[in-house]
Amino acid sequence: MSINFEGRVAIVTGAANGLGRSHALELARLGAKVVVNDFGGARDGTGGSSEAAEKVVAEIVEAGGEAIANGADVSNKEQVQAMVQQTLDQWGRIDILVNNAGILRDKSFAKMEMSDWDKVIAVHLTGSAICTRAVWPVMREQGYGRVIMTTSTSGLYGNFGQTNYGAAKMGVAGMMNTLCLEGEKYDIKINCVAPTAATRMTEDLMPKEVLALLEPSEITPAVLFLASDQAPNRRILLAGAGCYATVRLMESEGIYLREGERTPDAIAAHFEELADMSNAREMHNGGEHVSKILTKAAQAKGIKLG
Repeated sequence: MSINFEGRVAIVTGAANGLGRSHALELARLGAKVVVNDFGGARDGTGGSSEAAEKVVAEIVEAGGEAIANGADVSNKEQVQAMVQQTLDQWGRIDILVNNAGILRDKSFAKMEMSDWDKVIAVHLTGSAICTRAVWPVMREQGYGRVIMTTSTSGLYGNFGQTNYGAAKMGVAGMMNTLCLEGEKYDIKINCVAPTAATRMTEDLMPKEVLALLEPSEITPAVLFLASDQAPNRRILLAGAGCYATVRLMESEGIYLREGERTPDAIAAHFEELADMSNAREMHNGGEHVSKILTKAAQAKGIKLG
């Protein structure tokens, strides 16, 4: 059965341009009622206008869909709560939240002002938390929800001049790791998309011939899959230039050092062994790691657990 969103209501933040616009248009084309949220600011988060969001709504309506515009700043709790209430007043439910809003204030760490750190964290990380927290009671009550966080390879792998952005983007992946546990019994699934796309956020970072391969529309199929009934849980899906992959946090089997051996020199001597990833595995929560190391320690001491 083909994925569709008939009867579903979606909020897409940062939806007036680029990735968010593409996500909103496709959600609507496949039947969702869409809140096109955008503060309307510049790439660095300054300014503000509702004009671009209204244009996206007009496109959706002209194509026969349903949409409303909203200008909430995702880092403002009161404005976000008003957006959620507007959505409920209009359509009575919220099924999908795409946390896409973002800004850039790139500088090397030595030159970065803390105000640049604070603003980027406020929009990407805190903004994602505020929006998710606002829809969380609604999704729990209705027993259904899909939340997509927008992470980045800048957070997963690093990128020069993007300490603030990278920290925020790794932060949303950490938020997913816990929220997926708390939402599972309510059929709320949380996933991340890590896009590589040509948008106003990246237009001056890559050559034109490279940007031509990175259409924002190539990311949207990944987002729509994560927004669907068929969505997995706690996955990071990378997308760009027609390529799709997943990334997972894996843990090496590690080693056990006996009392008297637990020294920096011993760590150095055994580092290659403890860092060997040949038997690495994914942990599904912090408790699994604790269980692993306690089992290893108990076995070494001849203690039987449980």
